[in-house]
Amino acid sequence: MADSQQLACGPCASQGLCGGKGLLTLKEGAWANNPLAIQMLGICSALAVTNRLENSLVMGGALIFVCVGSNLLVSLLRKVTPHRIRMIAEVAIIATFVILFDQFLKAFYWDMSKQLGPYVGLIITNCIVMGRAEAFALQNPPMLSIVDGIANGVGYAVVLGIIGFFRELLGAGEILGREIPGFSSWYTPNQLMILAPGAFFALGIVIGIFNAIKGPEPEENK
Repeated sequence: MADSQQLACGPCASQGLCGGKGLLTLKEGAWANNPLAIQMLGICSALAVTNRLENSLVMGGALIFVCVGSNLLVSLLRKVTPHRIRMIAEVAIIATFVILFDQFLKAFYWDMSKQLGPYVGLIITNCIVMGRAEAFALQNPPMLSIVDGIANGVGYAVVLGIIGFFRELLGAGEILGREIPGFSSWYTPNQLMILAPGAFFALGIVIGIFNAIKGPEPEENK
């Protein structure tokens, strides 16, 4: 019975994506249980790289790539990985995908690699990636694990992008390094927004707005 349910886990399954679990997994990772806005994971990189939108987008892309790849491989190997060394295996898998992305940046995007190099390496110890591998991919089939990796990676990247957008806009009067026509004529850039304190302010405001839109959890209404 369990094997038939796993075989049904695919985009063309009659019950929907991954037997009906795919949509719920997407919603949980990207919105209801967003890793940054709700779980407050990955705060260090969110504060360090979001002074520019471009940096935020690349960091978000890195996390999506690593999260999806590591989830897939951990899920594929979950039945043959000894339980005692599972975390060592997970770290090795995550590190492999981090190195691949880091080498890609060095080969094709050297300037960005110099800016994000140390922070890309820290993805190896990112609680989001390790947490999804340990808590989800280790107990679920590959296709659903990929969906979970995409959901959590995108959820993190979207919040990162929003913070980067407003910090660069308000701190430098630019978006993606380009001036916005007419914007500087009435707005004086606030340098605080591209400094460390601005990162805390922006993150707190975005998280507050996110939670206000989402509303309280059902048990909080009791």
